[in-house]
Amino acid sequence: MSSLAHQRYGQGQPLVVLHGLFGSADNWRGLARNWSDEFGVWCLDLRNHGRSFHAQSMNYTQQAEDLRFWMDSEDLDKVSLLGHSMGGKVAMEFALRHPDRVDKLILADIAPVRYEHTHSAIIEGLRALHAQEPWHERREADHLLADYVDEVQIRLFLLTNLVKTEDGLRLRVGIEEISRDYQAIIDAPPAMAEDKTFSGPTMAIRGTQSDYVTDDLLDEFKRGFPSLELAELDAGHWLHAEQAEGFRRLVSDFLNN
Repeated sequence: MSSLAHQRYGQGQPLVVLHGLFGSADNWRGLARNWSDEFGVWCLDLRNHGRSFHAQSMNYTQQAEDLRFWMDSEDLDKVSLLGHSMGGKVAMEFALRHPDRVDKLILADIAPVRYEHTHSAIIEGLRALHAQEPWHERREADHLLADYVDEVQIRLFLLTNLVKTEDGLRLRVGIEEISRDYQAIIDAPPAMAEDKTFSGPTMAIRGTQSDYVTDDLLDEFKRGFPSLELAELDAGHWLHAEQAEGFRRLVSDFLNN
């Protein structure tokens, strides 16, 4: 079994950060460097993302097992987990199945439920990019992607997956694998259906301009995570980027409490 790629910052109490769909450890570099004054921060690339291996399946039981294998390989017995979006579901699945290995749990704008949000346009756009590799100009790739994704900031985020190789720019995200198992990504963490619980300290941070963590989902949240605390930031789904300082402070205060 291959181990997940990671980046490490600082020393001390371990905080493991799990990115969202189409993201990578690189997206968390700025926050990780700030937190590294207080904690040992590990930013992971989940399967089919960043520098980690590609695999046909994306279900959360397997991704939680990836995390367990990585922790064992790094001799990390117990960590605090921070996960955004898809990474939050990986963190939830791991905490529910291995509660003794999680100190504190922080979930950024995600609930333990199946979502009907669709990324079909993004997936189609990234598949179109992949089909025309290699690219020699990033702006040419952006021009093609604009046929599928209107929002400039989302395109800039997606194009962080376009990296330099010997023959030009290529996507490092496993878009064909993600597309094939997308239904597993939007699904709820499977351990929720088994009525498992994580009773340790848990904070959910939601963006008030996002519809991912609505009030009607809180009872379901507390069913699996009875110690849940709710915090809010005036932001959308990418709240850690839109309100970086507020997000940094919420996480630091929660871990230090």
